[in-house]
Amino acid sequence: MAMCLLAAWAIVFLCLCKGVQSSGKVVYFTALFPYVVLVILFVRGVTLPGASTGILFYLTPDWQRLSNAVVWGDAAVQIFFALSPAWGGLITLASYNKFSNNCYKDSLIVAISNIGTSFFAGLVIFSVIGFLAHELNVEVTKVLDQGAGLAFIVYPEVVTRLPVSPVWSLLFFVMLLTLGLDSQFALMETVTTAILDRFPNLRDYKVWVVLVVSVFGYFGGLIFTTNSGMYWLQLVDKYAANWSVLLIAISECILISWVYGADRFLNDIQEMIGVRSNCWKFFWRWMWKVVTPAALLFILFFNWIEYAPVKYGDYVYPDWADAVGWVIGVFPICVIIGMGVAKYTTVPQGTFREKIHFLLQPTPDWGPANRRSTNPLPTYDSVRNTIVMVNGLPIIQETHADSESLEDNRL
Repeated sequence: MAMCLLAAWAIVFLCLCKGVQSSGKVVYFTALFPYVVLVILFVRGVTLPGASTGILFYLTPDWQRLSNAVVWGDAAVQIFFALSPAWGGLITLASYNKFSNNCYKDSLIVAISNIGTSFFAGLVIFSVIGFLAHELNVEVTKVLDQGAGLAFIVYPEVVTRLPVSPVWSLLFFVMLLTLGLDSQFALMETVTTAILDRFPNLRDYKVWVVLVVSVFGYFGGLIFTTNSGMYWLQLVDKYAANWSVLLIAISECILISWVYGADRFLNDIQEMIGVRSNCWKFFWRWMWKVVTPAALLFILFFNWIEYAPVKYGDYVYPDWADAVGWVIGVFPICVIIGMGVAKYTTVPQGTFREKIHFLLQPTPDWGPANRRSTNPLPTYDSVRNTIVMVNGLPIIQETHADSESLEDNRL
C-alpha cells in the first residue's frame, strides 16, 4: 500500500512539476476516461438480475430522512467535495485563464456537469448493488456501506461475482485512480500556487517546491495505508471538510458581498464577461448577500445541533479520536485567523479600528491588466476614494495616486 501511495504521488509530482502546462494535457485523459468507464459499467450493470431493484431504491425518496438536517448538511459537504468551493482550487485554476474568459458560463457548465455526473454515477453504483442484493437474497439496505466502504468494499465484492471479473476490476479501479489524480492535481496546484504567490523568489525553483509538497503529502498519507487506515480515513473525512469548509464559505460570502461590496464584485465580473441585465445583477447580488450565507448558516447551525461522534459501521470511536478530529477541523480556521493577525501586525500605526479599515481596502495596484473596452465600468478608477463598509458604516480612504498610474494597474 505504501508503494502504491508512493507511485500515486510520483505521478502527481511529474504532472505538476511544470505547472498547468503539463497537468492540463494529462487532465484530458484523467477527466474523460472515467466517463468512458462509467458508460461501460452502466451498460453491464443494467443487464444484471436485480439491477432494477437497486435503481428503484436509488430513485425512491425517503421523506423521513429528508426531514433530517444532518442529511442536508452531509449533502452540502458532498457538494463542497465535488465542486470544491471555498477550497481554493477553483480560484487557483481560474487564475490561469485569460482575463476575458467567460467565468460565468464556466461555472454553470461545471455545476450542471457535476449534477449529471453524480446522478449517472449513482445509477451505475446502485445497478450493481441491486445485483448483489439479488445474489444474497437480502434487502438493498443490507448490502450498503457508508463512505469509502461503498467504493472499496461493496463494489469490489460485486465485481468478483461477475464473469471476467479481472477486467471489470481493472476498469473500476483505474477509474478511481484517475478521479483521485484529478482531485489531487487541483489540491496540489492550490498549495504550490499559494506558496509561490507568498514567496515569489521561489518561482524559479517551482520543481523543488512541488517536490517538497509531494514528500509531505506522501508521509502524511502513510497512516491511511496501515491496517487501521480505513478508520483514519473515516475520521478525517468526517472532520477535515465538514463544518470548517462551511464556515470558510460563509466568511467568503460576507467578505465579498458586504465588505468588498456585491456591486463592486458584479462590476468586476462584467468587466470580464460584458454588461448584463439588471435582473441578472439583482439575482446574484441578493444570492451572495442573503440567500447563500443564510442557507449555509442554517446547514452549519443544525449540523452542530445534531452532532454525533464519528463511527464506522458498528465501531464507535474513542473520545481521543473525536478530539483529534476537532483539531483537524479547527486547524484551517486557525490558519486563516493567524494570517489575519500577521497582516494586522504589519500595519505601522493607528488605532485598532483604523488598522482594520486599512486592511479592508483594495490595494493601490488592484485592477485588470487589460480593460475589456474603452468605456469600462466604474470599478477600478476609484481606488483613491475607496468606500469600505464596516458594521454598516462607510469608510472612505484617500490616496494620492493619479489617474494615469491607475490606468496602468496590474492584477
